[in-house]
Amino acid sequence: MKNRAVVLGLAAALGLSLGVRPAAAQFPGLTGALDKAQKVKKITDLKVTEAEEQQIGKEVSDKMVQVFGVYQDAAVNKYVTLVGAVLAQSSTRPQLPWQFVILDTEGVNAFAAPGGYVHITKGLLGMLKNEAELAGVLAHEIIHVTEKHTVNAIQKSDSVKVASDEVGSSGGLTQGLVAKLAERAYSDILNNTFSRNDEIEADDKGIVLANRVGYAPSGLSSALTKLADRNKEGKEPNGLFASHPLLQERIDKIGKAINDKKLTATATVQARYAKTIPFDAKPTSAIATVAEGSRGLAGGSDDKKAAEDKKAADSKEAKKEEEPKKSGGMLSKFKPSSGSQAQQSQTVASAGARGVVPDRDAVGGPNKNRVPVKVGPGDIAEFQKGIVA
Repeated sequence: MKNRAVVLGLAAALGLSLGVRPAAAQFPGLTGALDKAQKVKKITDLKVTEAEEQQIGKEVSDKMVQVFGVYQDAAVNKYVTLVGAVLAQSSTRPQLPWQFVILDTEGVNAFAAPGGYVHITKGLLGMLKNEAELAGVLAHEIIHVTEKHTVNAIQKSDSVKVASDEVGSSGGLTQGLVAKLAERAYSDILNNTFSRNDEIEADDKGIVLANRVGYAPSGLSSALTKLADRNKEGKEPNGLFASHPLLQERIDKIGKAINDKKLTATATVQARYAKTIPFDAKPTSAIATVAEGSRGLAGGSDDKKAAEDKKAADSKEAKKEEEPKKSGGMLSKFKPSSGSQAQQSQTVASAGARGVVPDRDAVGGPNKNRVPVKVGPGDIAEFQKGIVA
């Protein structure tokens, strides 16, 4: 009996059973499934490195180029790159390998992809009429990059599910997960689904950045005014900033911020812009568009998910703003131009899902080759000398 007790004690200590097989032995797949379930991470748990951010941005940019083509005028490409480089080197992330790409489409639009990839369309260049307006738009897009708005938004929405085999042993992202994030980022960027707070931050910090290098900070509000005039006959928000807060609200906020922050730069550099960009934008009625849904976005599942995520986020933000109004706080006198902010946000968030949007769904050019542009510190410094009032 004593020997039997010793054997049983030893068996228990070793996790063995003399009569019943362990659960893992009876169900050989159970342990593996449990281990895998424990290893599955949420996207919110991942730390996206700068190198991974650039990988995501490059895939998004490559997709943009394939969809819209690249405007092949070397002089115009260098000019836009110089304006962007002046701003980027004064941003909080000058070390990024910034690229400024002109998309060959008559649609009026601009897109910022993670990691330093900024895209502006030929159509938008034609709508703008001076360098300060261009700087205002580029600075706004640069802030989206420096503040990591796209990657942060995807992580906050928890819209991408991550399997255990999509995270490396060291915690890094596999190429498959990078591709998955890039796909969602492309959908979000093309549909302009940044949150209201992200847009306001991009405006607020963007005008400071433009002012810092000498451009009139009102360039952005001037560009938005032109956009509002362009879209005044439209029934839906269109293209550039389509999902942003209402344009007049943004213009008003920019004007107030310029005064509050005492931003006093005055350079518009109209002559240099007119010399380099001699063409005009086409009206939306003259823009050829692709068939609805042919880019997998208009009414697609990704588009609907993006709209739903933004609607929920903006509704939450609107409720936060409503609380001080009810209590008679500092915001109690603020009134949106028409309708509640939540209603406005929901309207613009779902606009891209309702059908073809001319400036977003404009036909692209046939040439998919990037135009190589090399500018050094000397080029940037010389160009910056021309930013004078």
